[in-house]
Amino acid sequence: MKREPKLIRVQIQEHSANLRLKIDSELDDFKGHFEGFPIFPGVRQIDLALLYAKRYLAVKGDFSGMESIKFQNPILPDALVSLTLTWHPEKSVLHFIYQSQETPHASGRILLCEEK
Repeated sequence: MKREPKLIRVQIQEHSANLRLKIDSELDDFKGHFEGFPIFPGVRQIDLALLYAKRYLAVKGDFSGMESIKFQNPILPDALVSLTLTWHPEKSVLHFIYQSQETPHASGRILLCEEK
């Protein structure tokens, strides 16, 4: 069972991180999404943004909603993508952007609330 993309590089600053990822074609997320034209699911992109923010930026809190979510271009198997995370602790908001070279894939804001 393969659940996480290959992490190529991580650059961390105070409230931001830039990750370079290879979205391996062997990821379980591609199974059944969609037959004949596999794409990396949007819900998984949001899940990974929050996972990596907690891991590399020590973000605390539980998911409570989303704002301004845009899925512009699908992420295909074996794509190399950059994930930029920016944490706004005063607002409990995580901003994320997935892109490869000049191609935007997805962006938005994840709202967090106090952990239960």
